[in-house]
Parts: sequence; C-alpha cells; structure tokens
Amino acid sequence: MTTARMNEWAGAGFWSTPQQNSLKCVSLFGDIADINNATYPIITEVYLKSEVIHVLLNQFQSQLTTARLVGDSNIECHNLQTDSRQVQPGDLFICLPGHTVDGHDYAAKAVQAGASALVVERELDLAVPQLIVNDSRFAMAVLSDFFFDSPSRKMKMIGVTGTNGKTTTTYLIEKIMSDYGQKTGLIGTIQMRYDGRTYPMSGTTPEALDLQRSLHDMVQAGTDCCVMEVSSHALEQGRVKGTDFRTAVFTNLTQDHLDYHHSMEEYRGAKGLFFARMGNTYADEASLRKYAVINADDPAAAYFISVTAAEVITYGMGEKADVRASEISITAQGTSFHVDTFAGSADIQLRMVGKFNVYNAMAAISAALVEGVPLEEIKRSLETVPGVDGRVEAVDEGQPYAVIVDYAHTPDGLENVLRTVKEFAEGRVICVFGCGGDRDRTKRPLMGKIAAKYSDFVLVTSDNPRTENPDLILKDIEQGLIEDAVPAERYTLIVDRRLAIHEAIEMASPADVVLIAGKGHETYQIIGTTKTDFDDRIIAKEAIRGKSN
Repeated sequence: MTTARMNEWAGAGFWSTPQQNSLKCVSLFGDIADINNATYPIITEVYLKSEVIHVLLNQFQSQLTTARLVGDSNIECHNLQTDSRQVQPGDLFICLPGHTVDGHDYAAKAVQAGASALVVERELDLAVPQLIVNDSRFAMAVLSDFFFDSPSRKMKMIGVTGTNGKTTTTYLIEKIMSDYGQKTGLIGTIQMRYDGRTYPMSGTTPEALDLQRSLHDMVQAGTDCCVMEVSSHALEQGRVKGTDFRTAVFTNLTQDHLDYHHSMEEYRGAKGLFFARMGNTYADEASLRKYAVINADDPAAAYFISVTAAEVITYGMGEKADVRASEISITAQGTSFHVDTFAGSADIQLRMVGKFNVYNAMAAISAALVEGVPLEEIKRSLETVPGVDGRVEAVDEGQPYAVIVDYAHTPDGLENVLRTVKEFAEGRVICVFGCGGDRDRTKRPLMGKIAAKYSDFVLVTSDNPRTENPDLILKDIEQGLIEDAVPAERYTLIVDRRLAIHEAIEMASPADVVLIAGKGHETYQIIGTTKTDFDDRIIAKEAIRGKSN
C-alpha cells in the first residue's frame, strides 16, 4: 500500500495499524476443496501479512457511480470474497452470477460465516448492508483494484495471449527479465510463482479478485515485473479489467474454444480486447509507454494492429518484421537461428526444438528489447533454457527410441509438434492423442486428419472426456480419418489412455519417435466429474521400463 493511501485512510478511519496477520488459505478460483482438507488448487502461504486493511462500505460505493447502497454505509470491510466457504467475519462478499451457479444463492451462507456486507445485482432479503450494482463482475474488478491499491501500476506488466505458445513465451520472458536483475513474477497455465514461492494453477488466468490479490502480494514481495498468460475466456469475462499492462504480446490465432466463442471471428474479437484496452494516450517518458508485440506472420496480425493505439513491434520471418528470424536449423537436440532486430543481430542456439519455438523466442526477444534488455543478454538467457514442462518434453529412460510428451491440444498445435518431430525422426512417428470432452467438437476430425498426415501410426485415445461418452469422442476423431481414406491398419481406437500409451511404446522400434500429445504438464485426467491422478510422463516411463523388462 502506498504511503499516500495509508495516510488518506488512516485519517478517515478506514485503516488499522499494520500488524503481522496470520496467513490465510486463498483460492485462485471459486470452486475449491474444503479448506480443512485443502488440496489443489488451494494456495497457502499467501502474503497479506504486512497490513490489515479496513475499508468502509461507502468508500467502495464511491468507486461505482451508479451503485445504490442499502443499509449502514459506515460498515467496515476487511477483505473481499467470492466464495462463501472462504468468508471470514468482516469480509465483503461479492455475488457473481455464473454459468452453472449463482453467487446470490450463497449469500445467506456468506452472511452466516460473518460477511459484513454484500455486493449484489438484486436486493436480497438479508439483514446486512448491500451494494446493488448493475454488473457484479465489473464491480469485482473495480473494487479489487481499489482495495489492493492498483498493484499492476507498481510493476511492469507483460501479458501474452494467443492460441498456442503462451506458456513457453511467458517462461522465456521471465527467464530473460530475471537474469537481467529484475525480480519477476509469473502467472500462467502451469503455475504462479514469485519470491521463491510456487503455487499450482487450475486455469490460465485467475478471476479479477484473485488476480489483484496475487499482484498485490507480488508488490509486497518487491516484484519489479510480472509476466502472465491472458486467455480469451479471461478477456471475455473481464478477469483482467483493472490490470494496467505495459506490453501485450500476441503469439498466434488458430482454432480452439469454439464451444465457447462459437466462431473464429468471435474468438479473434475476444483476443482483440486485450490490445484495444491498452489505452489511447502516449507518454514522453519511455517507461510509461505501451507496446503491442505482434506475430506479423499470423493472418490475424493486421486485425490486432488495427485495434490498438499502442506502439506496435512486429516479429516473424518476413522481411518487414521488426524482429526477424532466418537461417533456422532444427535437430533433435535443439534449434538454431539468426535474428535481426532494431537493436542489433545475433545467432541463437535454443535447447528447445521446433520452428514454433523460434516464434516463441522472437516474441520474448521483442518484449525484452522494449524493456531495454541488451540483445546479448537476451541471447545468453535464451540459450540456457532447457525447456518447459510438458512442451516437447523428452521422456528418457535410456531406450533406443524417442518418447515425447507435448501439450498440443489444438489442430495447429498438433500440426506444429508433428511437423517438428518429422524433421528429426529417423524411424516411424507414432502418435497418441485425444480430444477433451465438453469442448469444441469441430476440431476433432481436423486433428484426426493432421495426426494421420504426419504420423506413420495413430492411436486415438481419451484426453479429459469429462461428461461426454469417450467412445463417441473417439468416433468424432475417426471421422476425419475416414474422410481422408486413412487405411484401418494405420490407426486404432483405444479409450483407455494408459493402455494406448503402453501400446504405442510396445510398438516402438529403435529410431522411432512416440509422441504423446494433448495433456503435457497435466497431472490428472477428468472422467465424468471425477479428477484422478494421471501423468503422461509417468505412464510413459512405466511403459518403457515394462518393455525393457
């Protein structure tokens, strides 16, 4: 909290003397396990221990022009919550309407737990003060930013959006900035980490409240720079509203999430919100300027450039890109390329494989250059990165064939990794993959066609079937194989993913490559509504050892 805000609130009685507060369990998302049996994705040891903030309800009302207050306006609020199970005495409970549940239905439980006031879209028959708003999700973003004292303005915020490559790109940027001496935080699909702490994540981008709380904790820990993945769902749902990004990075746009966005135009529009919200003003001071880092080789590049007022930095392999890669060479050990930038040129040797990782590296180079990191320092950092969990990750038990686990779960992602594998495979390519249930069905036959096009043999299996019949998901994928007249002897359908992995490895001969795609870093499988332990890498190791024996 800034000194100015502390003095302002202390003078008005909104703020209590800082004291060491006991650590609380804080959830990244509303649906969590019982706090007494806290399991993934509960976060423990979250900071929030250097101060206890007391804000009067009328101070929250002052942040929302059309909000109507019913009840005592001088009631104190000590924290914000959207999960009734997390409410402590004195908390302000925000009722969020959702797709399957409505937070208003849990308001009574929140009051019983000690909530001092509610944020609602309709007045409820409960004897506590209520702040009635038009849109409680928007109100949550505004109030969270206010309560935590606009933490994103106190760090360099670099956001990365796109269908594929977000995680790798954020890891590369984090590595570069950290090596350059910046205390850096990371928020993304695999984990959130900062100040030596690592917390598991169950989604790409947290809700606005949890995001602002996490950013506040980063500021408390002295973080200089935060690099985070920004999903289309987060943009559509307003999760990053109130977050002041300095740089927005676009990786690529290919088919995914059409179960949610319905069309590629809607999907592109959701991504476009990120760049359109970068602001409409310019600053003389370089540190205050906004940047849009755009993949110029992607067909959607022109659209994103057109919707942003930020200064555009392009990267790609075309002659006009501001950061341009050439002389690309891919082997099983890594990828080398030459890069020309507006700040010099360099030859870079990545320990990661694939042309798509050249694009990820160029996005990271561009973002780091605008932060003033010398190209030679960027090169040094990139060349030390061994890879990212579940992204073209080798499973090595000393076997004479290669086994690779990758997160590819979109048509473009699967094609990228298979094309990379084809470039260095000396023997056959054996592909194990599936498609998630309760998700975009239209991509299933497309992914079947891609798998058959680049593989010698395909084992179609389950991913996370969720509440769909897994046999029917496999049949949807098979339809693409049938349409392309793929011979039956070149593929098989095996619902049990464990059996499919074992079968693929049993088939492998020396110099073959087994690609296990779709789940990557994930350590679970969702069948029905049950989440069970499942890690492709562990299953692959079991299969390799079993074959060796």
